[in-house]
Amino acid sequence: MVSLLLLKIQGYEKFEFDSVFRKLKEGLDLTRNTKKLTATVKRIKLGSQGLEVPAQGLGCMCMSAFYGPPKPEPEMISLIHHAINSGITFLDTSDFYGPHTDEILLGKALKGGMRERVELATKFGGRFEDGKLEIHGDPAYVRTSCEGSLKRLDVDCIDLYYIHRIDTQVPIEVTLEWSLWARDVEEEIVPTCRELGIGIVAYSPLGRGFLSSGPKLLENISKDDFRQ
Repeated sequence: MVSLLLLKIQGYEKFEFDSVFRKLKEGLDLTRNTKKLTATVKRIKLGSQGLEVPAQGLGCMCMSAFYGPPKPEPEMISLIHHAINSGITFLDTSDFYGPHTDEILLGKALKGGMRERVELATKFGGRFEDGKLEIHGDPAYVRTSCEGSLKRLDVDCIDLYYIHRIDTQVPIEVTLEWSLWARDVEEEIVPTCRELGIGIVAYSPLGRGFLSSGPKLLENISKDDFRQ
């Protein structure tokens, strides 16, 4: 079962990943005293169909792809559990991350009753073919992608399933990307979404780490990090 949102709002980095991962490398155990770490995180309605999520969420892309090599699986699972125990229960991934390995990682992290505590989002639409990015949005591809994501995540329900990139050959009513680095949508599109009750998931709200870490971020990223 899937809640399908065809309004394209690109996946977003909802947690300041770089600083948390540095703490993990320094030896901070994010799994200890998890009951004491539980915090109150504001929850909001996403759209008009009843989905409720925390105002802050966890984007999982950089755990498996793009920001240098994949991070150690045990540490990433600990990070995901720490986020959940802190009230950050909106988890976002994509079949494009890895590809596929990020969904597999998240599926492992959601064992042991964790799945029931989260709002799970994943995306479809992009894949590499012969080293070139191809965008697909036809119904048959969407169904196949959804079935693959359900299998890799090892769940029977995706709470929010949305398109990662727009296939311009397939009609779609609204296309939207929103970030602190791409704010041109705020003049007309955002007010319209508010009026119609359409949910918005912002991508990279901290500028992929630059707005939170500043220039020093460049001192710590690897050569295969796509932000170089």
